[in-house]
Amino acid sequence: MIPKEILKKIRQIELRTKRLVSETMAGHYHSVFKGQGMHFDEVREYQPGDDVRTIDWNVTARMNHPFIKKFVEERELTLMLVVDLSGSGLFGSGDQSKRELAAEIASVLAFSAIRNNDKVGLILFTDEVEKYIPPRKGRFHVLRVIREIMFHQPARRGTDINCALKFLSRVTTHKAIAVVISDFIGQTAPTRREISAHLLREVVLSDVLKYASVTSLRQANRRHDVVAVQVMDRFEMHLPAIGRVLLKDAETGEVMEVDTGDPRKRAAFASKQKKAQHELGRLFRSVGIDSIQLTTDENYEIALARFFETREKRRLRG
Repeated sequence: MIPKEILKKIRQIELRTKRLVSETMAGHYHSVFKGQGMHFDEVREYQPGDDVRTIDWNVTARMNHPFIKKFVEERELTLMLVVDLSGSGLFGSGDQSKRELAAEIASVLAFSAIRNNDKVGLILFTDEVEKYIPPRKGRFHVLRVIREIMFHQPARRGTDINCALKFLSRVTTHKAIAVVISDFIGQTAPTRREISAHLLREVVLSDVLKYASVTSLRQANRRHDVVAVQVMDRFEMHLPAIGRVLLKDAETGEVMEVDTGDPRKRAAFASKQKKAQHELGRLFRSVGIDSIQLTTDENYEIALARFFETREKRRLRG
C-alpha cells in the first residue's frame, strides 16, 4: 500500500504537468521525436498538390487516371528516462529540490510520450544502476515511474553516468529516445555547504570528463537519440554572501569551512562555474547531443519550449 502523502505528491505533479502536456508539449514531442521510418498504408486517387513522386504507375495504368501511394510514419517509439539519484540531487535553495524538478521534467516527457502512444522506461542510477523499469504504456505506468524518481531510496550516493549508459545499451537494443536527467556533477566535486537544513554544493564541473566520458556518450548517441537535461540550483553557480559556513559534501562526506563573505572568492567561484558550463556544453556538442539547462528557481516551460522549437527548426532545415 502506497502512503497517502506519496500519492498526493505524485498527483500534484500530474496535475501541474497535465496542462502543459495537453496544450504544448505533446505536439512538440511528436514533431521532434520521429518514428523509425515510413510504411505503405494504401493507394488513393491523386489530388492536386500531391507529390508526383508518390504516383503508383501500375495502378494508374490500369485505372487510366493517376493514383498515389500513401505512406504513414511508423510512430511507436520508446522513451528511456535515465535519472541521476546521487546525493547532490537532494539540494534545493528554494521550494523545490533538484530531484523534485527532475521528477517534474520526467513527468512532462513521459505523459507526452504516452499521449503519442509511445512506451516509457526508467533507469535510476548513482554510481551503480539502482533500479530499472522496462518500457510500457499507460497512465498508471507513468505514475509509477514518477513515484520511483521521487521516492526511491538509493543505496549509494556517488555518480557514475558511464555505468548507466552501458546498462542502457544492454537493456535497450532498438533505437530509443534516451533522456539523461542529471546535474552532471561528478565525483570530483569537492564540497557542500551546510546552511540550516540545506546542503549547498560547491560544484566543479570542469572535471566532468572524468565521469561522463566522451566515448560513452558518443556510443550511446550512435544507437539512441540522447538528450541531456541538466538540473541545477542557482547557488551552484553563484555563491550567496552569507559569511563563514560549514561545508559538507553530500556524496563523500568531506567537511570544510569556507568564507562566502569574501567577494573575490565568490567572483572566482562564479567564473569557474561559467567556464565549466561552457566546457560541458562543448562536450555535448562534440558528441552530437542536444542539451537543456534548467534551474530550480526558473520556469522550465520556457526552456523546454525553446529546446523543442530549436530542434524542430533544425529538423526542417535538414
